[in-house]
Amino acid sequence: MNIARLLRHLFTPSWCVRQALGAADRAALAAAVAASERQHRGELRLVVEGPLSLAALWRGQTPRQRAGELFGALGVWDTAENSGVLVYVQYVDRRVEILADRGIAARVPQAEWEALCRAMEAAFARGQYRAGLLAAIDGATRLLVAHFPAGADNRNELPNAPLLL
Repeated sequence: MNIARLLRHLFTPSWCVRQALGAADRAALAAAVAASERQHRGELRLVVEGPLSLAALWRGQTPRQRAGELFGALGVWDTAENSGVLVYVQYVDRRVEILADRGIAARVPQAEWEALCRAMEAAFARGQYRAGLLAAIDGATRLLVAHFPAGADNRNELPNAPLLL
């Protein structure tokens, strides 16, 4: 167990995410996701999480593992074309993970998602949370339009608003 990580999570208040992403930021992100999804068949789901539970920290749960847990729990995998994409931000660890369902992962290399993650982390290091997330949505849009363009039946299957945990 990493003691420094444990202390960061234990002493970071749960409201820190709402302070970093205010109501106007969340509305702008929801609008950006909606606009993005009109251009492709992918389904974007944004999740920003503050401190992890003591149990998760005790187990040494990584941001990637937590993203995988949320991918299933939030039903990101449960889209008609296996086209869900989870953008997970672990606020306290300052880590970003993007998980794409198998329909998209078969067409978009993981390295493309990793590049978006590192760019977001760099923006977050500068305190630019909204800008970092909006840039990631733009980048995801470009990838999804190129590999998964909109079709005739382009329904919205996942919520557009970011989920703050």
